[in-house]
Amino acid sequence: MLPARSPVFALAGLLGLASCAVGPNFHRPAAPQAASYTPTPLPAHTVAPGGMAGSAQYFDPGQAIPADWWTLFHSPQLNSLIAAAFAHNPTLAAAQDALLQARDTARAGQGAYLPSLSGSFTGERERISGASAAQTGSSTAAGRAGASISPFDLYNASVSVSYTLDLFGGVRRQVESLQAQAEYQRFLLEASYLSLTTNLVTAAVTEASLNAQIDATNQIIKIETGQLDILKKQVALGGVAQASVLSQQATLASAMATLPPLQSQLAQERNQIAAYVGALPADFHEADFKLADLHLPEHLPVSLPSALVEQRPDIQEYSALLHQASANVGVATANMLPQVTLSASYGQDALQIGKLFTPQSLIWSLVAGITQPIFEGGTLTFKRRAAIAALHQAGAQYQETVITAFQNVSDTLEALQYDALTVQAEQQAAAAAASSLHVAEAQYRLGGVPYTQVLSDQQTYQTALVNEAKAEATRYTDTAALFQALGGGWWQRDDVSQQVTHCCGILP
Repeated sequence: MLPARSPVFALAGLLGLASCAVGPNFHRPAAPQAASYTPTPLPAHTVAPGGMAGSAQYFDPGQAIPADWWTLFHSPQLNSLIAAAFAHNPTLAAAQDALLQARDTARAGQGAYLPSLSGSFTGERERISGASAAQTGSSTAAGRAGASISPFDLYNASVSVSYTLDLFGGVRRQVESLQAQAEYQRFLLEASYLSLTTNLVTAAVTEASLNAQIDATNQIIKIETGQLDILKKQVALGGVAQASVLSQQATLASAMATLPPLQSQLAQERNQIAAYVGALPADFHEADFKLADLHLPEHLPVSLPSALVEQRPDIQEYSALLHQASANVGVATANMLPQVTLSASYGQDALQIGKLFTPQSLIWSLVAGITQPIFEGGTLTFKRRAAIAALHQAGAQYQETVITAFQNVSDTLEALQYDALTVQAEQQAAAAAASSLHVAEAQYRLGGVPYTQVLSDQQTYQTALVNEAKAEATRYTDTAALFQALGGGWWQRDDVSQQVTHCCGILP
């Protein structure tokens, strides 16, 4: 039977201490107990205003979000652009490498769980004075103090082992912090994918909207140019005053002035799409997007509120940061407590290499040390207090992110209902403006109304056409925003590359 003071019992006691880790154990905050996203129950569907983007949209609570949700717009061109962005976007490449770096850093930190082992071999040629030998009594061959000793060789081969006992879990908390950082990078990558896909869909819709607005403006310019030609002929015949021609010229010039800003916005939007797919503007030659090429998704999955916390990458990011802050409190606490280090070495030491591995040349050592911080000028205390404050800050930021996420979903759900009503109203306004303009032109030709009435109706019709195009585009962009607000279905695909990406020729 082993005695009570046996080293085995001492080691068992140390291992028992090592099973504990100081600092708080992280527990992810519970999801909010919300029954719905909006103050009032969602309707089953939106209105169906008709027209190009006028179908009703149905809300399907609890339905799964497709991993490739953008394919619901039924645009092969859009699908192709997103595939190209996944392959060539530098932001995604940087996020991939940041994740791999964080994971390898966490794996490197796990090495502290094990002893460090190193081997060495040295060969040394040395000459010492007789006085040094006499002082140490290491030689009688010197004869008298001050005599020199012939140079000699010294060979050493040894293996050293060192291990720091993680008595209070400081190492484990440090590794836990590194793993939480890797988790943060994981969800930052997912957020990058979600942001990229949403931005591409939004950019495509914006381009299509600008094309529709440009088409509407060109249509108005064509109408007003034709009207100007008629007025010039009437002036030549003496039927109308020259003032009518001047007014029409001013109206036409005003309409034409709205065209360059739209064309400028269109060019910038295409440059932005090129950047998303990792191409230079001069190398981007994809066809323009048209609203007619995009299908408005009719069935919209609406995740349950209890699942949103798990689905939103930004919430998962802040959860990982909260976890990291919790672990850092443990690290700061452990740094205030004793540190126990064990080390040992085993080797051979000889004057001749042939005798290096003989029993007579054996050397070894065993060392145990304990270090307890006594006075650090308050450094360790205030570092721990700072870590606790950082933990509270991370908790507040997590809560804010959750609230913002629910707000995003609520905003988009409300917006989609009103978007449909807006499209319906704008379509009715455009139809009424077109009818009013047609009647005014007919009455003017018969002399029933002054030309100012025609000008007014032309401007109203132009504004109605542009507003209709904007309203239809808003339905598309808010639909994409809903998929983004619900997390985008990233959990149904693997976005993590298993190899380091080599960008821009920096690495071989």
